[in-house]
Amino acid sequence: MKLTSKGQVTIPLTLRKRYGLNARTEVTFEAALGGVLIKSAGHDRAQRLKLALRRARGSANSGLGTDEIMRMTRRDD
Repeated sequence: MKLTSKGQVTIPLTLRKRYGLNARTEVTFEAALGGVLIKSAGHDRAQRLKLALRRARGSANSGLGTDEIMRMTRRDD
């Protein structure tokens, strides 16, 4: 298998199927002993999202209770 002038290479179909690498799947590249490791970025993205949500939890605290917020958001139709 050869690397193209654009730095592209085709991952064999058997490996794409085995590891769930579909069209538009994001991957990461890591230096490994004797080569390069290609991994699906899906797990990494999920971990980053969980961390971001954990950090954001409680950060929008307005000091108002649920009843006060509900009164503010209800319309008087």
